[in-house]
Amino acid sequence: MTLPGRPGAHGGRRIVISIKTKLGALVVGAVLLTSGLALVAIRTSTEFRYITIFAMIATLLITQFVAHGLTAPLDEMTTVAGSISRGDFGRRVQGADRRDELGGLARTINRMADDLEAEDQHRKELVANVSHELRTPIAALRAVLENVVDGVSEADPETMRTALKQTERLGRLVETLLDLSRLDNGVVTLRARRFEVWPYLSGVLREANLAASQRGLDSTSGLHNRTDVHLHLDVSPPELTAHADAERLHQVMANLIDNAVKHSPAHGRVTVRARRGPYADSVELEVEDEGPGIPESERHKVFERFNRGAAPGQGGEGSDGGTGLGLAIARWAVDLHGGRIGVAESSRGCRIRVTLPGSLPA
Repeated sequence: MTLPGRPGAHGGRRIVISIKTKLGALVVGAVLLTSGLALVAIRTSTEFRYITIFAMIATLLITQFVAHGLTAPLDEMTTVAGSISRGDFGRRVQGADRRDELGGLARTINRMADDLEAEDQHRKELVANVSHELRTPIAALRAVLENVVDGVSEADPETMRTALKQTERLGRLVETLLDLSRLDNGVVTLRARRFEVWPYLSGVLREANLAASQRGLDSTSGLHNRTDVHLHLDVSPPELTAHADAERLHQVMANLIDNAVKHSPAHGRVTVRARRGPYADSVELEVEDEGPGIPESERHKVFERFNRGAAPGQGGEGSDGGTGLGLAIARWAVDLHGGRIGVAESSRGCRIRVTLPGSLPA
């Protein structure tokens, strides 16, 4: 039996021969060989015992050849799987181009090894990034305290404010990492309820303005003190409602607004929109700024952990001191709702769109 495969390089269809077909062909071939030799023995008056011995030897050789072709890949797969279980993700199974079940199994093992290798690399990068992020505020805090202890500087309010700022930054980072850990382990529960979008988003924007005026927006993506950026809210229809976890959604919107404000030009405008979604009871939320935008080649990295992006902040500094975790937290929170988040097309600046389905996943 042959099964049609995908088109080959020459425009034909790739033929897939299953192991059952090969074994069936082996049995049929052995029977035909034995029968043929028996007919030869009858017509040539050859002693039947010689023909029987020759048929057995030929059948065993053919069976051994076919069996080796089937078991050798399995032995290699066992070896590679053992290496993967010991943490060696660099080995791959040969014969992934075979056109049978063993070829499919080899491709599956190789894909699994690729995924595990990528996950292991991500884990190493996460440890390195977390170590770096923790070291920065700890080093700054230690320097301030050592200067006070050594008498280099006085423990005046300004010095203590500097120490407090570093401590708060450290605390935010630890809290963010705990949030990520809870999300990864699936221990975060959503408390969904229905609420009106206009007063809810008005409160989020009001808190953002208040926090900025007090020199610090308490979010996972860092602190900003931009008071020159205008925040605009556009909800249509005004009676629009959403069904979501208000606390988690607040975390999403605060991070998106914070990120948009940081990358806005002087006296720029950040617009927060809310519309009915494409499905029944769904809601679309957008945060759009007038900054440099995100290159299309970088958009798939926006929601990765510790990704700060290549575009400098518009407040005059190339680095805003953020941890690069805010958008990762936003993505996870949206995923918990069964929604989608991504960078939408925009003629100017950056526009990030969140779609909430209206009913939480089971």
